[in-house]
Amino acid sequence: MGTISSAVSPLIFGEVLFDCFPDGTAVLGGAPFNVAWHLHGMGLAPLMITGVGDDQHGKLVLDKMHQWGMDTSAVQVNPTYPTGQVTVSFNDGEPSYEIVPDQAYDHMVYETAKRAVQNREHALLYHGTLVMRTEHTKQHIDALIDDYKLPVFIDVNLRAPWWQEQEVKDAISRAKWVKLNAAELALVTDRNIQNERQLREAAEALYADHDMELLIVTLGEDGALCLHNKGFEQGNPVPVKKLVDTVGAGDSFSAVMIAGIIQQWSIKKTLDKALAFASAVCEMRGATTMDRELYQNICR
Repeated sequence: MGTISSAVSPLIFGEVLFDCFPDGTAVLGGAPFNVAWHLHGMGLAPLMITGVGDDQHGKLVLDKMHQWGMDTSAVQVNPTYPTGQVTVSFNDGEPSYEIVPDQAYDHMVYETAKRAVQNREHALLYHGTLVMRTEHTKQHIDALIDDYKLPVFIDVNLRAPWWQEQEVKDAISRAKWVKLNAAELALVTDRNIQNERQLREAAEALYADHDMELLIVTLGEDGALCLHNKGFEQGNPVPVKKLVDTVGAGDSFSAVMIAGIIQQWSIKKTLDKALAFASAVCEMRGATTMDRELYQNICR
């Protein structure tokens, strides 16, 4: 899965935010934040570039990171814009989500990030698609890639209305490793996927159209599928013994895939461990945990 030394850490770029519920509760998350949290738990010392507001939520992000022992040197505190929020509302019991615009992570300063990144060695750059919602942050990603020549792991998370088809395809074209789910695969390939044959054909088409090393398609309760230059690798789901919630399961899967890339595990080993960890996360409340034993089990 590549020739990256395990002595270097991943660079994580993107949002940290809170899901804010009608009862006033707020749950910390954001895919890049969750991925960075898990990678730290696995001992891979990620550096996360993000922005928070000079507010209570921003202080809470920094406190949590410090408690977990994470490097906060690339977290920018913005005095003007607030820490990211997603407003959760319910209609007849069904949740809907409003990803609030113009948040601190939309207004990161590249020169500030560069000072935190320079003079360090990084294995790869991870980012999702939500953080690409502004021209400012898209340029930020481009500059990181150009200045540091980092291979890219892109986590495709299509959240309406915050994505445009061509921009997502362009981002995929820059990536060495691409992860998305079956619904997102259908959207970016403009295909109707109703069965496994159509799924594999769509994956083959996307893989052929872009110069990537590995395409990862998550399939929920059906596991995951990887496509590389030797063909397909099927990952079978790991049963969830006691489902609590599925929040952050995809992010935990991404983190282990990145760990496998950095540590040069086989694709099969990486896929099996990623699915096992995602299953374990479904057995706990929320997307992150301070249970270090859980990470030790994954890394064995």
